[in-house]
Amino acid sequence: MRRVLVARLDSLGDVVLAGPAVRAVAAHAEAVLLTGPRGSAVAPLLPGVSEHLEWDCPWIGNPPARASEAHLGALERLIAGAGVEEAVILTSFHQSPLPLALELRRCGVARITGLSEDYPGSLLDVRVTSRDLPWELHEADRALGIAAAAGFALPADDDGLPALARTAPSAVRPPGEYVVVHPGADVPARAWPASHAAELVSLLAARGITVVVTGGPGERELTERVAGAAGTDLGGKTDVPALVDVLAGASAVVVGNTGPAHLAAAVRTPVVSLFSPVVSAQSWGPRGGPSVLLGQQDEACAGSRARECPVPGHPCLASVTPEDVLAALAGVTGLAGLAGLPTAPTGAVA
Repeated sequence: MRRVLVARLDSLGDVVLAGPAVRAVAAHAEAVLLTGPRGSAVAPLLPGVSEHLEWDCPWIGNPPARASEAHLGALERLIAGAGVEEAVILTSFHQSPLPLALELRRCGVARITGLSEDYPGSLLDVRVTSRDLPWELHEADRALGIAAAAGFALPADDDGLPALARTAPSAVRPPGEYVVVHPGADVPARAWPASHAAELVSLLAARGITVVVTGGPGERELTERVAGAAGTDLGGKTDVPALVDVLAGASAVVVGNTGPAHLAAAVRTPVVSLFSPVVSAQSWGPRGGPSVLLGQQDEACAGSRARECPVPGHPCLASVTPEDVLAALAGVTGLAGLAGLPTAPTGAVA
């Protein structure tokens, strides 16, 4: 089979949402996935990936790698060693595929597809624009559209939803029923207040519900604070496969607009998403399992892609109370401890 490079150089959630497009390519060719370091850990869990390459992209990473001759040369060696003859470049609406396309041309890649509003000259063989794939599309659908433009359609029996391969059982996954609270986020503007998360853990525990608090190695202070005496603190204790296993076993996951929301949805665990409008929920909401999106979507920060909240008091998420989250959990789980609570309907945006 021919070998086709699929590039998605962003973070964890972006790579998860690229999964259906990877499967579309893999239905017709060997799919070689190129990711950045922030998304690399989930790449081995995506069905259809025949080989995974990692490179820190200077025009996408934050903070960015230095675009030196040596760094670009490392990419060229990766591409040359992969033996790909074609490439599908997956980008969000605000990114350009052209810098990577130029590097791929230098490596001899014969056919390249990407979405570009800018004139691509000879850098793209198949050019997609917003006339073909409107900006309002969900990111998973945008990626599928780019792959389809390259000639890679999903098989008829593929539902087109993000999915992850089964992981080995993790030693840290608790027995029985539990709810996961993931209080951290990739950027502060997308995080629910820690005090709210800590109160939620206490409320759930008071109803007899086991709560697991997850987070990365740099979030241990946060997860310890949120877990308190009532929750189980797994901050810094899970790599991505172990985290996926913990999320897969949960009755529901409470999480902001960050990578673990997409991991949970991809394993069909219900998600209560504390969604900051700095990016569009229509484009970036969790896709896969049932979900409830909470958060004021009409604040002044909407669409700004801000990393730090520009509105005093962070009202889009601070206005969401722990009781609101309890109602959302009652709507997506059958936990006995939540019986009798008013419920928020699946798919709701408060």
